[in-house]
Order: sequence, then structure tokens, then C-alpha cells
Amino acid sequence: MMNLSLFFPFALSLFISFFSTHTLPDKATIPAQPPLVIKRLTGDVYVYTTYNTYKGELFPSNSLYLLTSQGAVLIDTPWDKTQFQPLLDSIQRKHNTKVVLCISTHYHTDRTAGLDYYKQQGIQTYSSKLTYDLCKTHNNPQAANYFRADTTFQVGNHRIQAFYPGEGHSKDNIVVWLPKEKVLYGGCLIKSTETQDMGNLSDANLNAWPATIRNVQKQFPDPSYVIPGHQSWENKKSLAHTLHLLETHTKKK
Repeated sequence: MMNLSLFFPFALSLFISFFSTHTLPDKATIPAQPPLVIKRLTGDVYVYTTYNTYKGELFPSNSLYLLTSQGAVLIDTPWDKTQFQPLLDSIQRKHNTKVVLCISTHYHTDRTAGLDYYKQQGIQTYSSKLTYDLCKTHNNPQAANYFRADTTFQVGNHRIQAFYPGEGHSKDNIVVWLPKEKVLYGGCLIKSTETQDMGNLSDANLNAWPATIRNVQKQFPDPSYVIPGHQSWENKKSLAHTLHLLETHTKKK
């Protein structure tokens, strides 16, 4: 167990000059980047969503933060780099607290993009050793610290359990369990009931994935909430849905 104790004239002329010689593109041709979206899930748990481009379209990425008596804990970072600081600002403004810890659940940039930025802000950053090594191999942002086995973080009045169930979406994917609120954060290992698409399979182990999901179900048999890495989380049957998608995908091969 880890115990983290805290821690206008000239400008106007330029403006007029620019717009007298440049024609702005039609607004309809400029893709709108959605802002940071924060929704309270339950108790001290909030889901935040940022966006980036996947298969040529803007796609949502879910992450989570937990309020503790010692500060806020991020589970994964924003995917959109323009939202690294706005997330910190929003948490400070809404809850009058700072982020003290960030845990990334696998090495892809929808989970790790903000690690370097958050390290610079003095936030403690963690991942599994496997994720730590894969970040280095793929030149992705890397946590400052790592854990080698399933680990429980005690931060103020909350426990946060990091559990490695096996390979699936990637070889290093972990899930995070918040026992006080019975929230299971599955990241990209778990697919939303909204989708019929397995998503990015570039690092997936399709043979191991079903057993990995069953390991999660066995370890956390009665979650009140299940948060997938992308799209909606309102339906907590996403573990069973992920198994169904894997079975369907296998039959199509």
C-alpha cells in the first residue's frame, strides 16, 4: 500500500490590416473542437471527457477524477493537449483543490498524453512498470513513478486499487477500482454498450481478451458503475457487451 501524504492603437491597426488582406474560411469548414466536459458520477467521483481525432473524426475519450481529503486524483489524462491546464483550472474552481496524483491505465496517448505536463506542475504521476516501459519504447509521455504489481493507493479518505487482469486492448491495460463508491474504471479494455466496433486493435491480444474480462468480473463482481474508455457509460453492462463484441469479432474472422 502506498500512502501519499501531501504533497489598443497598435493592436487595432494590426487587426484591421490582417482582415483587410485575408479572407477567413467559412465557419462550416472549421471542425469544432468540443470543450472539456465534466459530469459528476457519484459521491466524490467525476467523469471528464476530452476529444481527439480517430479515423478522421472527433472521438470522445473518458477519464476520471476523484476528490479526496488530500486533493484530486486523475485516472488517465486528457487526450486533447489544449485541455491539460483547463482540467486543473476546472478542478480548482469547482472544488477548491489541486490535483495531487495521476495514474495512467495503459501507454496509448489517450491515457498518457498529459503526463509530461502534469509532472511539470508538480503532480505525482504513476503507471504500471509495463506501461512505463512501453511509453519509453514508443516515445510516449512517461510517468515519473511505476508499480510492479497490483497496488492500492491510499490518498486521504479514499483507497484506489490498480488491478492488472491480463492482456486485452493492449498488453499493459489495467483497471482501477474505487471501493468506497463501487466504481470500476475500465479504460480501453472495456467497450461502451454504445458501440459495435472493437476500436483500435493495433496492440490487442484478441485471444486473451475474453479471459481478461472474466478476470475483471471475478475480481469486481458487483460494480455500481462501469466506465469504459470511450463513449457512453450509463449502461453498466459494458463488460458483458465487450465479451459479446469479442465473440462476434471472432466469428467474423
